[in-house]
Amino acid sequence: MMFVNVISSPRGHLSLQQSLDLANIYLDHASKVTDPDIALVLCHDTEVSLLQAKKASKHADQSVRHGIATAYIGLGKVLERQGRGTEAKAIFKKVEKLGVKVQDHLQVAQPSDLKSTASVKGTVASTADTVDTQPQSNFSMRKHKKINDFATVPPHIFAENVHPAALTKLPEPDERLTNTPQLACCLSLLNNAHGLDDILEPIARNWLQVVENDEDEHERLKILATDVIRTFKKEEIKDAKAVSEVVCLAPVIERDLFRDLLGSFVDGIDSSTLLDTHQLQGLARLIQGADTGYLDADDLVKILTLLTTRLQNTHQQSPQHVYQLTLAASYVLDAMADTKVEGLDRETLHQPLSLYLDALKGNAEPYLVYQAAYACQALLCVPDNESLWQATVRRTGKVIQGVSGLVSAVKGLDLIGFMDGLKNIQQGLAGASDVVRFVVTAFDDATSLSASGQDFLDGVKEGFSFRRKSAWYPALRGADAFIRDGEFSSFRKLVCEASCRLDPAFQWGVCQRLGEIASNPVWDARTRRSAVGFLGEMYQNDDDWGDQASVKEWIIVILKQLSSSAGGSQQYIETLLQELESSVDVKYKVAVQAFQWKDPSTYPLKVALPSLASPSLLDRVQNKPDVEGTLRQLRKQRLKERGISVYIQPQAKAGLKASDDQRFTLIEKIKEFLESKQRVFLLLGDSGAGKSSFNQQLECDLWNEYKKTTGRIPLYVNLPSIDKPEQDMIAKQLRKAAFTEPEIRELKMHRKFILICDGYDESQQTHNLYMSNRLNQPGEWNAQMLISCRSEYLGVDYRDRFQPGDRNQRPEPGQFQEAVITPFTPDQVQDYIKQYVSVHQPLWEAKDYEQALELIPSLKELVRNPFLMTLSLEVLPRMMDPGEHLSAAHVTRVGLYDHFVEHWLERGKKRLSEKELSPQAKAAFESLVDEGFTRNGVDFLKRLAVSIYKEQDGQPIVSYSRFKDEGSWKMLFFSREDEKQLLREACPLTRSGNQHRFIHRSLLEYGLALAIFDPHDWKEKILPVTGSGRRGSTSSAFSFRVHGSANEVIYPADQGPDVNSPLYWRYFVNEPSLLQFLVERAQQEPIFRQQLRGYIEHSKSDPKWRTAAANAITVLVRADVQFNSAELRGVRIPGADLSYGVFEAAQLQDADLRRVNLRGTCLHQADLSRAQMAAVRFGELPYLQEDAGVMSCVYSLDGNSLVLGLKSGKVKVYSTSSWEQVQTLEGHTERVRSVAISPSGGLIVSGSWDDTARLWNVDTGTCIYTWSDHERDVNCVAFSPRGDTVATVSDDRKVRVWDVRTGDCRMILIGHTREVWGVVYSPKADRIASAGNDKTVRLWDMESGICLRTMNGHSDTVYGITYSPQGDRIASGGSDKTIRIWDVETGRCCGELVGHSEPIYTVTFSLQGDVIASSSIDKSVRIWDAESGVCRQILTGHSSVARCVVFSPRGDHITCGSEDCTVRLWDVGFGGARQFTTGHGGTVSSVKYLPQSDQIISCSKDGSIKLFDAEAGVGRQVLTSPKGGASTITYSPQGDMVASGSSGALRLWNVETGACQQTFTGHTSDVLAVTFSPRGDQIASGDRGGIVRLWVMTSGVCLHTITAHTNWVRSIVYSPEGNQIASGSDDETVRLWDAKTGACLHTLSGHDSWIRDIAYSPRGDMLASVSSDCTMRLWDVQSGECRQISIGHTKRVQVVVYSPKGCQVVTGSDDGSVRIWDVDSGECLPTLTGHTNGVTSVVYSSSGHLIASLSKDGIVRLWDTTSGQCRALVESINAPIRSIAWYTTSDVKYLVAGDEDGSVRMWRVDEDGDECHVRLRWRTVNGELVVTGTLIQDVHGLSQIDKQLLKQRGATGEPIDHLRTATKNVTSMVSVLSALKQQPTRAPSEPSSIETFTVKQPQQTEQPVEWNFDPYLS
Repeated sequence: MMFVNVISSPRGHLSLQQSLDLANIYLDHASKVTDPDIALVLCHDTEVSLLQAKKASKHADQSVRHGIATAYIGLGKVLERQGRGTEAKAIFKKVEKLGVKVQDHLQVAQPSDLKSTASVKGTVASTADTVDTQPQSNFSMRKHKKINDFATVPPHIFAENVHPAALTKLPEPDERLTNTPQLACCLSLLNNAHGLDDILEPIARNWLQVVENDEDEHERLKILATDVIRTFKKEEIKDAKAVSEVVCLAPVIERDLFRDLLGSFVDGIDSSTLLDTHQLQGLARLIQGADTGYLDADDLVKILTLLTTRLQNTHQQSPQHVYQLTLAASYVLDAMADTKVEGLDRETLHQPLSLYLDALKGNAEPYLVYQAAYACQALLCVPDNESLWQATVRRTGKVIQGVSGLVSAVKGLDLIGFMDGLKNIQQGLAGASDVVRFVVTAFDDATSLSASGQDFLDGVKEGFSFRRKSAWYPALRGADAFIRDGEFSSFRKLVCEASCRLDPAFQWGVCQRLGEIASNPVWDARTRRSAVGFLGEMYQNDDDWGDQASVKEWIIVILKQLSSSAGGSQQYIETLLQELESSVDVKYKVAVQAFQWKDPSTYPLKVALPSLASPSLLDRVQNKPDVEGTLRQLRKQRLKERGISVYIQPQAKAGLKASDDQRFTLIEKIKEFLESKQRVFLLLGDSGAGKSSFNQQLECDLWNEYKKTTGRIPLYVNLPSIDKPEQDMIAKQLRKAAFTEPEIRELKMHRKFILICDGYDESQQTHNLYMSNRLNQPGEWNAQMLISCRSEYLGVDYRDRFQPGDRNQRPEPGQFQEAVITPFTPDQVQDYIKQYVSVHQPLWEAKDYEQALELIPSLKELVRNPFLMTLSLEVLPRMMDPGEHLSAAHVTRVGLYDHFVEHWLERGKKRLSEKELSPQAKAAFESLVDEGFTRNGVDFLKRLAVSIYKEQDGQPIVSYSRFKDEGSWKMLFFSREDEKQLLREACPLTRSGNQHRFIHRSLLEYGLALAIFDPHDWKEKILPVTGSGRRGSTSSAFSFRVHGSANEVIYPADQGPDVNSPLYWRYFVNEPSLLQFLVERAQQEPIFRQQLRGYIEHSKSDPKWRTAAANAITVLVRADVQFNSAELRGVRIPGADLSYGVFEAAQLQDADLRRVNLRGTCLHQADLSRAQMAAVRFGELPYLQEDAGVMSCVYSLDGNSLVLGLKSGKVKVYSTSSWEQVQTLEGHTERVRSVAISPSGGLIVSGSWDDTARLWNVDTGTCIYTWSDHERDVNCVAFSPRGDTVATVSDDRKVRVWDVRTGDCRMILIGHTREVWGVVYSPKADRIASAGNDKTVRLWDMESGICLRTMNGHSDTVYGITYSPQGDRIASGGSDKTIRIWDVETGRCCGELVGHSEPIYTVTFSLQGDVIASSSIDKSVRIWDAESGVCRQILTGHSSVARCVVFSPRGDHITCGSEDCTVRLWDVGFGGARQFTTGHGGTVSSVKYLPQSDQIISCSKDGSIKLFDAEAGVGRQVLTSPKGGASTITYSPQGDMVASGSSGALRLWNVETGACQQTFTGHTSDVLAVTFSPRGDQIASGDRGGIVRLWVMTSGVCLHTITAHTNWVRSIVYSPEGNQIASGSDDETVRLWDAKTGACLHTLSGHDSWIRDIAYSPRGDMLASVSSDCTMRLWDVQSGECRQISIGHTKRVQVVVYSPKGCQVVTGSDDGSVRIWDVDSGECLPTLTGHTNGVTSVVYSSSGHLIASLSKDGIVRLWDTTSGQCRALVESINAPIRSIAWYTTSDVKYLVAGDEDGSVRMWRVDEDGDECHVRLRWRTVNGELVVTGTLIQDVHGLSQIDKQLLKQRGATGEPIDHLRTATKNVTSMVSVLSALKQQPTRAPSEPSSIETFTVKQPQQTEQPVEWNFDPYLS
């Protein structure tokens, strides 16, 4: 308590003993603290207290004087330990004067707690050395008047530190705020909650506990502050009240908002004609209260520049304006000093401001002179970094201003305590000790100025310096810091004891601050009265404060102003004024007189803030719609609805054609999108891929992050639930969420959205929702859009529906992005299973599901779809029959849905049975149970699905209103009838308000598919019901599993097609998800296939069935049903999708095929006579035939001309309107390598290998200029976009630029080090890019000719180069077979496109820049996605090098010229996503028949091995080998395993599961031969290194490695008994090995060349071998002797095979012959000739009377082994046959073949006497249109272009030309092509377009209908 009493008493009133005690307290603290700076301050205070004690000890006894001396000695010791020896010596001298010997005391041991520290001399002296401490002569103290060393004031004045008075109560959450200070208080508490815990008042602490964790309340308060600032900015007139309101918020708002407000003030001041003093004051207050880091140096310089400019322009205005500007400049300079701004421009800013302020010292207004002097002092500190006040001034001030009255005063804390604990309690106050050190300078090192009695203004005029630093400035800054913290006792100490206290400038500033304290209602009455009393003391006590007249006058002015404004202190002030007046003080009277004739406003005083306006800005803000409250409700609702669910973050790929291997995490890509400036993100995926789940999870994530990052509102929109979402979609969704119209308007005007649009396909949209909703247009909604759609819903040109921008204009780059959700990876599947088991706790454990995935072959692929994964996990435990082995199950998608729906209904039934029902409902439930609850539920589901499609066109959401929909179809399902309510509750439906829908769109489609064909219904019609077995059980022919042969026959009841079937009344051709259900059902259920054929059959006689027939045949084609030789005469299937179907030799006479999709369809030898084929779509165009190779081609910009450069040296020009040749430009003597056409289309430039470039006039065909300056071949030419220049490049390594008008060479660009091959202008014509043999791409400036950049990256010659239309990218391609995308600005390679197998000649961008086309030596054209780098399409057809490729002007066609003398035109905008091949991607190297499993197996050079159902040709398994392909395959004797040999490896595959069971490692080169042992327990293999290896099949262990051969082992076989192995090698030997030991039994030598093939006889006693020496040898296996040498072939013999009975041997040779040899006699029986090339394969039929031989010419011949007659030829359609095998059933023979194009075919071979018929049974699909031999005689409706196409592709016959009745001139093919080019690509058929012509059709007719007018062509 003694310490508190001492500290809290003014030092001047302390007794001797108290002064000595205080000195010892300071000394004790100084000896203990570790901070040298604080210790130094405490030493100073010790000395001051000892000086006070020394003065009072003149009459004290010696003991007291000895105590003072002892304290002095202790002080000296501390100073010595601080390294301040000089100061210590001075102290010791004072001790000597007191009569005490210092040495006696220095022997005493030092206190243990004092530690030596480094010297801090430089730290403290740094400021003192720069402060003006010399007394000024014009302010020197009068000699005759003594001034006290320290001033004293009565002890009641500022007796203690205080805190601001509470101004407001704190609001409850969501409570309306009463005023802006209340808002500032709340925000300040929240911002500083963790730093104020110990000093908060209870009311504040309680409020924080309630609000601190309420994020919504946080956001509400922040938004209110933001809205107040925004409202203020919009105010045209910013009055003092509005300024005060926002300034009140400034210390507590976030940095960005603060800077926004700061900019508003600056702009307002800058733009005002007359000085806006309110904004100027606001700016000053804003800067004064700014938090650390809120003010940047650049901001301060900018503001200071503005203020300086206004100062210089304000000379003629009032002093008040000058004062306000100077005051604001002072605050800016304070802030600049705090933020250490250095290096102000002396010429433009520092010096002019300094001179202007210096000039103000002559002003007549002293307050203005003072403020100018203050500003000068601040300016002097700016370049020297001397002010260290920022942390104290800003942060403590901010807390006090923000939490007025809610922070308790720190009891007993004074200046000393503050300094001692500074680092611990103010960790956030950077540089606090430096601040204190700076105060010390103000206390000690500034010599006080003597009082002069002169007027302050006179003193200034006598020479007061404005250009030298003075101590009063930092002292006042320190005073400000203490005032802001409420540390008034420290403030009093600073003012009374400062050595500069007599400086008039310091006193003026102190008086100003006292006046502000007295006028500020923030402080309590006692504090304000203390300020008034302090002013009175300064006026009256001349001994302490001097008698400066200007200061006296200033005090009176302040008191007078306070008397009229200082709240409750007026009486106290009046009393003080009366007291002063009664003293009859002359100075007072003079001051009063001066004040009486002056306007009080001429002495500005910052008093209380003006009261807030009514209504205030806050009131106005709170009166606007409470959108945040409604948003909070929406947020809570959406998060609650999401709940806890199983969710795996999906992965995605860049585009539909991208490989699934090119995956990325979708959420990361979405985050990048949301942080970018892109507008639309299209999310694609298959049905059930997880698009909706991702969208909903994304919405929840964004709601959880709401306001923490961007503040954008996530809005999930289920598009099907919105009526006409193409118009005002956001507002409609908000209305559904209960937002009011004012709230919606508020959101539209001020907020940004993240729009998550789900179900574009379900809403059956075709609009571009981004464009139709005018998003981000002026005055419209501000939003980024994420929109999801099923992949199968879209065609090729789908981007127009989503990209921002007009589809007829080029879209802005970088506005659109897309991704496709990829199927689950195995790791994702495992994670999903674990989550599912944890959340749902099903019957199975995770290991059970994992086992099922391993053992059920078809399940692995299904569960990669998230929705099907959910269904699978739900129903799998119920799908398995007891005792059934998992590996025997075959699970399908439709089977999963069958069981899922059944399980869902059974659960619903159980739930209802346990529910308390009303008597009526209970009776209804029991009735439903009696009838079969599950079946009733399924029927309800089917009928509802049918009604939704029929009544709502498939719109999945049903809105039902009880009164509105009374009597409608909806009552059948949604009325309040008990049965309907029960069924609704049990079915997989969900409800939101009055909206009902299936829980997933696919269930609606499943329901409709089930209505079309329900196996259970047909089962009841055909089979007696004996029990309640499960749907799809294995005992049913209608099982979801596929069992038995495809020949299974079901005999249904005799019943015709159903007119009520949805197939009858709706086209489903364009609904892929629904079709998939039907396709799977058709693949599984023969009765359904039979039913579909029935619809097709009925359409022949009755046109009303044509819709059903079109649907039916579409389903069958997609179910891989082939219609080879099918009887389809007169079928009516308009609008059907037959793409990639197989109709070889089909009879389609008189068929209605209008608008049928025939893309990639095989119609080989089909008969289409008299068929209706209007608007049929082939997806291809005919080619143009030239007389020489086409080297280059280009379209004119308007698309009216196509220019070709030919190998013959000619340039040809075609008109695209008629496709007639309009010009032939001749002059070049070598090939024309490049052509270009001017933008106007009137000029052509050509470059040739005759070393010249020529400029031609298109109209006249004349050559204008011949440029021959190039020294070698001209490889490329280009027109500038302006058409004024031409660029050419050559083998001479130069780029030349020519003037088109004059023909002069403008510039030569030199830099390439080898031949230059490509050149292109930038779209702006300011740059040229070139490329060449030096592997570089170079960028040149057109003005200077300087090479701006060289882009390296290609590893070989660069041939093709092109600029993107936007000019930001360059694409290049060349001999390294890659295309590289370059960023023009950086030169960085930002993409590499890989896919071509040969060098690339040309690359070009589409007009929109989103697609790249390339042509290559590999004869193909590839279409690439420019953003993702994915190859969208490969276009083939050329038979030679594809030299050039260009887009048509509309971008819908691609034109390619080739050295095969053709120009091909592809329709790249047609065909949709269904582009596939069921065959291989490369040559089929081997085919085999597996009799045990009734399968065909084939392998290819593309690395794939495929297994096909032998009967139907349906693919069963795909086994993927490593890169390099499988060179050979063989199957095990049991037929369950397949072995394949490839590069360096042998692999064993499971036929049933498709899994690789073993990989046998050991071979180091290609495996050329592999075979199973007869028992299947061993595998033998041989490779190119001559190594033979024997393996254990089950374990993969290598039994023996045989290295006897010295060259390739081409063939290896087991003996029939399996005890021997024979191997044939290129070392000219055959070796026999013991299969057990691996020992060599015999080496069979005798051949003179490579052994090509070997074969054991059926009995195993003989071995046949053939060789390149043209002979065959027969060897005795036991003895190894050669029994027979057969000579007859004239070239090497490639193959040998024994007949089934072993009596004959057949050989095939490169001489083209097949020879049959008698084994016993060696005689050559028939020699089979006819092949035109070498024979590569010979196979016997099972009976042995037919031989099939294959030649290199690709033709198979069937021979009779007895007569030698060729019974039949089997020719390939498009590619040679490369492998063959026989497949024989009990009574039918089939021939299987693999082609060079990857196709696999099977023919049925029927012998009828002398005739042998070969008919195609099935073939794989390779995606090519095949019409060779197709008869089109008298076909109706074909366009000229289609006729030309069919003729080119080999069709025969003459179709009917309807146009010849109108004109005798037959319209050429090219004119029709032009007409088609002008029309948009026709979409797939729509039901309405089909129905338009049905009304005029005859009711029943057996004859084909003649159509005089076809609406398809109208």
